[in-house]
Amino acid sequence: MAGDTEVGAAFEALIEGIRYPVDGLTEDQIREIRRIKARVETERLPRGADPTLHTKLGRGGLADVEWAAQLLQLRHAGREAELRCTGTLETLEAARRVGLLDPADAAAFVPGVAVGHPGTQRGTCWFRGRPADSPPTVGRELTAVARCLGYAPAQSAG
Repeated sequence: MAGDTEVGAAFEALIEGIRYPVDGLTEDQIREIRRIKARVETERLPRGADPTLHTKLGRGGLADVEWAAQLLQLRHAGREAELRCTGTLETLEAARRVGLLDPADAAAFVPGVAVGHPGTQRGTCWFRGRPADSPPTVGRELTAVARCLGYAPAQSAG
């Protein structure tokens, strides 16, 4: 937040009960959130995009992980202050620590965040010259993205 710190603090206090409802969510609210998510999935995926490769909106992509983390917060952060985080991975780790998320399930979310890693998007954009939410799968583009993520170049046999 930028600006007057007192105004910012007053705003945060005002929205605290909305962000982290003490009683969590009703089953109707959870159903509505899931309905909205399903609608977002059908309406936001670009025409012609392969949902298996779309890093943000594809199945198991970044949006799925973010929605899961935020739903955990809406349901439980009113009672579990440790869930009042701003980062997705931080929230998932907190949910694991307080026993809301099985360690194996928490670990399964990490690849969804990794494919949305800024290095993946930056490398793909750098190579293609335009933003992209689907990573390359072969060739020079894949090598460029791997380098942006810090992987060493492959050594050729010979």
